[in-house]
Amino acid sequence: MKAFFSPLTFLLVLLISTAVIAQQNQPQPTLPTITLSINGVELKTEVAQSGEQRFMGLSFRKKLAPNAGMLFAYPTEQQLTFTMRNTLIPLTIAYLSKDMVINEFHEMPVGPDQLFPSKKPAQFALEVNQGWFEKNGIAVGDRVTLR
Repeated sequence: MKAFFSPLTFLLVLLISTAVIAQQNQPQPTLPTITLSINGVELKTEVAQSGEQRFMGLSFRKKLAPNAGMLFAYPTEQQLTFTMRNTLIPLTIAYLSKDMVINEFHEMPVGPDQLFPSKKPAQFALEVNQGWFEKNGIAVGDRVTLR
């Protein structure tokens, strides 16, 4: 039996999909948090684990507390690319290895059409307010631990 969409069904699916996307112009609810420590500096961190949570990230948030961030967790190490789509806060992202060691940083100014690819495979990405890592003396090679 061959399945197909009629033009009307296709149009309805397209309209519903567009409506769902249009409703997502607000921040996602606060995600479960953990406390991370980097060189003795604590960071209250929301954890984005599912595809939808990672997709929404910090989109539409108007502020991020001074010692807060979002940790994006992936099942395996891979090349990661982030964007500032719908993000209103200037951020710095750290790409972390599977062992939670910081591989690299990228400054992420507010604005569309920007991509921030990892240079090495990473299993985690940690977004914080822009300048937070530098202010706290955190560098490439530092290890992130659970508190």
